[in-house]
Amino acid sequence: MIKKEIALFSVLLSHKTLYKRYLLSEPSLLTQRRKIILLFKYFKQQFSLLRQKEQGMAGEKDTKGSRWSRIKDNMRHTYRLIIMNNETFEEVGSYKLTLMNVYTAVSTILVLGALLVVLAIFYTPLKRYIPGYGNGGDNREAVESLYRQVKTLEDQLEARQVYEERVRRMLVGDVETEDDVEKADWNIVEDTQSRVDVSEQEEMLRQEVELLQVGDAARKSKTANFSPRDVPLEQIFFVPPITGTISAHYMIDKNHYGVDILAPKNTAIKSALDGYIFFADWTMETGNTIGIQHSNNIITFYKHNSELLKEVGDFVKAGEAVAIIGNTGTMSNGPHLHFELWHKGKPVDPEDYVKF
Repeated sequence: MIKKEIALFSVLLSHKTLYKRYLLSEPSLLTQRRKIILLFKYFKQQFSLLRQKEQGMAGEKDTKGSRWSRIKDNMRHTYRLIIMNNETFEEVGSYKLTLMNVYTAVSTILVLGALLVVLAIFYTPLKRYIPGYGNGGDNREAVESLYRQVKTLEDQLEARQVYEERVRRMLVGDVETEDDVEKADWNIVEDTQSRVDVSEQEEMLRQEVELLQVGDAARKSKTANFSPRDVPLEQIFFVPPITGTISAHYMIDKNHYGVDILAPKNTAIKSALDGYIFFADWTMETGNTIGIQHSNNIITFYKHNSELLKEVGDFVKAGEAVAIIGNTGTMSNGPHLHFELWHKGKPVDPEDYVKF
């Protein structure tokens, strides 16, 4: 009877609602002994439920741990890669591999590839093709270099156009008069460069160099235009370097060994005779200067030019452009040409032989 009741109460313990109803419907069975047995069964059942929950959680942990262990075991598991000939089935090569080795090799290749791409972009011109990268100093220097080249070409083209225009006017006889010369403001500030005193040794060295250059040019004068005999200056036709107004005459007493001729800006200066360029350089007093050695011991100088068109050693024909008129040197106070004519080492008045 007691066993039957205990079994009945065990069933009722799992259903609290039925358990409460049974206690209310059968109060005669609730003796003290039976209450103890029922409480014992109730706590035992609760302990069993707790134990089952703990076992379930431990089982889940074991399942997770075993899964990671299986992954590690698979990574370390050894495989063999065999390469065989498709026709003869002969073994060509055999390699021992693991998933860990394959993963390491692939990762290494990817890292090295990425590093090579970064280095190629950083140290090669490839960076210029990446938008927003490489727009720094290199491109700027290239643009500045191109600008300087274009500027030089423009200056050369302008000088060439001026030269061609002067040659055209000379050929057609379109002679410039005083009215054609642009009225210029001669109140120009002198060159800001201070005058530098030249020592005796330097002056002697300059004279020796000039004499050597003149000698070299004279030895090279083997053309038919150079006469082997002396000809009086009156019998020689001199091409006027430029056509314009004479602003200062030949005055040997004031150490002015030539004439100053005014002409428009960018006028081409022509050689008076055939000859060799023996001097083409810049000096403090006369600025850009050209010196030409001619036959019959004749030398001509063209001073204060803005630009020189010939170099030392060049051979020029009479009437060929050698410079552009300018205002260079401390002894110049306006755009003009200072022209000197020397014969047998002595200056002569150019107006006696050249018609400007």
